Amino acid sequence: MPPHKLHPEGWIANHADYLYNYTIARVSDEEVAEDIVQDTFLAALKAAPNFKGEAAERTWLFAILKRKIIDHYRKINSNKGKAEVHMQLGDPDEDSKDWIEVRAEDDTKNAEDLLENEELGLAIQSCLAKLPKKQAQVFKMKTIEGLDTDTICNELNMTPSNLWVIIHRARTALADCLQKNWF
Repeated sequence: MPPHKLHPEGWIANHADYLYNYTIARVSDEEVAEDIVQDTFLAALKAAPNFKGEAAERTWLFAILKRKIIDHYRKINSNKGKAEVHMQLGDPDEDSKDWIEVRAEDDTKNAEDLLENEELGLAIQSCLAKLPKKQAQVFKMKTIEGLDTDTICNELNMTPSNLWVIIHRARTALADCLQKNWF
């Protein structure tokens, strides 16, 4: 397959709307989004001599755009150690690991991690809101609040086996929802 080529004269017509729509969804400020897209095009022009043609033009521009968004958040967000969300990617039935943890252990996370974690956190909250009330309640108590099985069973008047069935259903529904809405 021949290498891809750059056509800077067509960037605005062919890619500006796509890049802007992606950016505005992440920064929620029209002026900032426009500036980031412009910075992307300027950086791409400067980097054009290094373009190897291994990626499509839009893919290459998009990679630059993502870095510019990260740079934007680095500038405005000097807070370190924000809470983050970790997901177990293995078997959701595995009892030996927490499926979701809510607490940052590492204060050295970069802006890209913070942006992705914020987006993931919003996606999880949205998916939790779609669960049946009892599933969401049990899931939050066990996985987010870290309550032990006995405490939850006593408080909600249920058996441990019923608790684990509800947890399993909640995890499955959340995984499906996140697969559709975030990944």
